[in-house]
Amino acid sequence: VGIAQTGTGKTAAFTLPLLTRLATGHSSPGHIRALFLAPTRELVVQIHENVRNYAQFLSLSVATVFGGVGEKPQIEALRRGADIIIATPGRLIDLMARRYGNFSGIQHLVLDEADRMLDMGFMPDLKRILALIPKQRQGLLFSATFSEPIRALAHDFLRDPVTVEVARRNQTAENVRQVIMPVDDRRRRALLS
Repeated sequence: VGIAQTGTGKTAAFTLPLLTRLATGHSSPGHIRALFLAPTRELVVQIHENVRNYAQFLSLSVATVFGGVGEKPQIEALRRGADIIIATPGRLIDLMARRYGNFSGIQHLVLDEADRMLDMGFMPDLKRILALIPKQRQGLLFSATFSEPIRALAHDFLRDPVTVEVARRNQTAENVRQVIMPVDDRRRRALLS
């Protein structure tokens, strides 16, 4: 379980070690070895760009699966198999339900921005996806918060997780003095000056 704010390098924290592991392991044609789940298409695209950059000198295949675009290239990617699939839960569960892709070889599962996935109501999809992939796998969960729902999610989906928390949310910087100065709208600009 990794807890850190946006922009702190969580994607690199889970991608770089996994790329090393995948590059030194062996893959079976048509199988998927790692599954990254993210709540939005934009985040899937962002993670994909990072993975592509980090893995540019490795012989690993990476594909994306998300809604809002034609599914035919995604179906083909699932049929071919990939070392890494980066997906949103909604589109992925739809394609899994239609039996596209061989998920029996998944060794690593990453839930990125898990707090947002819960806020967006993806818990039923996550449970369905987890029921369709191997139980013996490495699970990684990344979130900006470590709220009670995230603790429950970690308990349900991970085995004996280690938690790494960086810069707790809403924690003020120790060397910054903060002052609140109430002012009406007419005088705000003058006070700021």
